[in-house]
Amino acid sequence: MRLNKFTLLILIFATLLTNAQDLIEAGKLEDIESSPKIAIAGGGSLMDWANLKFYEENNDELKKINDPNRVVFMGNSITQSWSVFDNDFFIDNSFVNRGIGGQTSPQMLIRFKSDVVNLNPKSVVIMAGTNDIAGNTGPISIENTADNIFSMAEIAIANNISVYICSTLPAIDFPWSRGLAPAPKIIKLNALLKNYCKKNNLTYVDYYSSMSDSKGGLRVPEFTASNDLVHPNLAGYKVMEKIILSHLKL
Repeated sequence: MRLNKFTLLILIFATLLTNAQDLIEAGKLEDIESSPKIAIAGGGSLMDWANLKFYEENNDELKKINDPNRVVFMGNSITQSWSVFDNDFFIDNSFVNRGIGGQTSPQMLIRFKSDVVNLNPKSVVIMAGTNDIAGNTGPISIENTADNIFSMAEIAIANNISVYICSTLPAIDFPWSRGLAPAPKIIKLNALLKNYCKKNNLTYVDYYSSMSDSKGGLRVPEFTASNDLVHPNLAGYKVMEKIILSHLKL
């Protein structure tokens, strides 16, 4: 039997609808909840991609305490590990660490309201970009990374929170994602961040200039180990502390 064009189109359309319904059914909430756990950078999951639960309990406690001098540090493992090397820096200064290892700027942007704004801080210190360039949650352009950081800054400003945007730290390579030549990309990102701060009368916190070697890497062994290349040691964090404190003027 020969089908006219109209009948054929109807059959194709019906088939597409059936396939679409199958796809929708495969993505039902209960299917996602019962599916095997998929590793997501920053400790998230399909149900919590930005790992909002990581600081949920501590956030609830902090919201009960009124601290007019509170400063929140938003970031990745470089920020999170800061408390491991020098926790007194945070305790003595009413600083709140909201770094999560492995996270990228889009994940931080998603949790910015719950992990920063809802804590009602006086200021926020934002440092991001390393894991974006490493591709931890997939490819992303330098411009999109910068836009995510700008968006965090604008959310903070809308909530009367002072903003300090930090340079991305230098890195000559990423041990977990080698061969991406991050050094020039970090320079490009930092230039965008610095220019944005200048145009919007925000504070740009330049860690990079004090910590970079001649090739655009974090100085070894002065500020990081040769088998790390990304995360500061105690001496590196002490340099960062001096720089950020000079800007916060506590």
